[in-house]
Amino acid sequence: MGDQSGAAADRWHLRSVPRDRAARYRAHGWWDDATLGETVAKGLGTRGGSGFRVRSKVRPWQGTFADVDRAARALAASLHAQGIGPGDVVVIQLPNWVEAGIAFWAAAYLGAVVVPIVHFYGAKEVDYILRTTSPDVIVTADRFGHGDYLAVYESLLAARPGPRWLVVGDTPREALPAAATPFASMLDADPIAGPLAVDPDSPAVVGFTSGTTRDPKGVVHTHRTIGSEVRQLDAFFPAGGPPQITGAPVGHFIGMLNAFLVPLLRDRAVNLIDVWDPAEVLRMMREERLGVGGGATFFLTSLLDHPDFDDELLALMPYAGLGGSSVPVAVTERATRMGIKVFRSYGSTEHPSITACMIDDDQVKRLTTDGRALPGVDVRLDADGQILSRGPDCFPGYTDAELTAAAFDDDGWYRTGDVGVLDDDGYLTITDRIADFIIRGGENISAQEIEELLLGMDAVAEASVVAAPDQRLGEHAAAVLRVREGRPAPTLDEVRQHLATAGLARQKWPESIHPVEELPRTPSGKVQKFRLRQQLRDGQLDAGAR
Repeated sequence: MGDQSGAAADRWHLRSVPRDRAARYRAHGWWDDATLGETVAKGLGTRGGSGFRVRSKVRPWQGTFADVDRAARALAASLHAQGIGPGDVVVIQLPNWVEAGIAFWAAAYLGAVVVPIVHFYGAKEVDYILRTTSPDVIVTADRFGHGDYLAVYESLLAARPGPRWLVVGDTPREALPAAATPFASMLDADPIAGPLAVDPDSPAVVGFTSGTTRDPKGVVHTHRTIGSEVRQLDAFFPAGGPPQITGAPVGHFIGMLNAFLVPLLRDRAVNLIDVWDPAEVLRMMREERLGVGGGATFFLTSLLDHPDFDDELLALMPYAGLGGSSVPVAVTERATRMGIKVFRSYGSTEHPSITACMIDDDQVKRLTTDGRALPGVDVRLDADGQILSRGPDCFPGYTDAELTAAAFDDDGWYRTGDVGVLDDDGYLTITDRIADFIIRGGENISAQEIEELLLGMDAVAEASVVAAPDQRLGEHAAAVLRVREGRPAPTLDEVRQHLATAGLARQKWPESIHPVEELPRTPSGKVQKFRLRQQLRDGQLDAGAR
């Protein structure tokens, strides 16, 4: 262990960026030689007085960046004394608690590879990730919500002895499994002096895709690509406004960057909440004068739709940056009518920041497109309209070398799997996923086109259109609808009349309606359409009349 910063890269057969392109990235400042540990040390060294607060019913905490930094350096020292260093893999599965920040910053100081796992992933997903990454250190809660991490990890680690397992929580040491060590006991060491040296081209973070497909993919990012992404996020997000609440799970790739890295580049406190409860978020906003600046569409609409939302709270949301999932025009127009200045962006775990609108861009562009290519990023469309991208924040590969080979062409263009159009000004609009077409009698139907129109119905809060089996046509469009509170679900006839009025071709109309209370989601708020398709095949969704 330790002193093996290139081992993970060799194991995962990552791509390298051609010299001329790498030189261009450096020349323009999109890449630098700073490692994750150096970025953390610099940010914490200059912003130690910034506030760090966790809102939680089970593990609240309040302090400063300097307090968290001291604990992170102590943890890093304890782990380093046990042989952990550059290139070793640290898995972190924690809710939005202060210990997640301590563990992340400690791993950065050590030059370790951080593998965040969303706190509500269960044994099946965790087992897959552990097999894929072979961690040297694992940090978990003891329990949270419905999750019993002690039982899950005791079973999983029985078959793979070796990783150091640190447990956060109130379980007494004597009640922990034999393989577990209390996290708090690792914070008594003299703090490490500074970050350990590591190759900036080596892996820094492995973010597992959120599960819009059946098998998660391990997306590997280097110190350079993470550094570039954090600077991009900081550059296009507006300054000013009230302090922001972070509700996205820090076990998700972008959630972790937004919580623990972006605040190091500007004077911005960290305000975490470990359960996204719209009523509780609105209460906190009102009492503590906090804001919510966007994220996936769901986070915004869950607040706007809540009966407690009013003009006082609206004043705390001067802007909303939306991305991470499809952004319906109906949502951007609604927020704009309310006085919220909306801007959109587009990216993925693989290539986090491809395009974005700036807050001062033309309103039509901000509301209806996903923006222009960000500095250093190249975007083009292939013959089928698929979006291809390259850039300084684009990942070098997956943990599965075969997936890496399939994702890139010979010139280093990443095949996003998204379909879009580019206007004459270079603004990109996502129109669909390649995997999200419904093939009805041999004709491709865009699910997103139908969803956009369905959101124009007053009763519809969210719409997800997926392919349902059809004995005659192979597939037909099925609309799964979440209806606004207190409103009746529209009938199939009402949906068809609405789409007819909108001018949508008849063959694209949904042929079944399925009202649901909640849609299955990834941690970043995306709807898990594969689960909806499976539920349709299994007859688990109650269908309206066809």
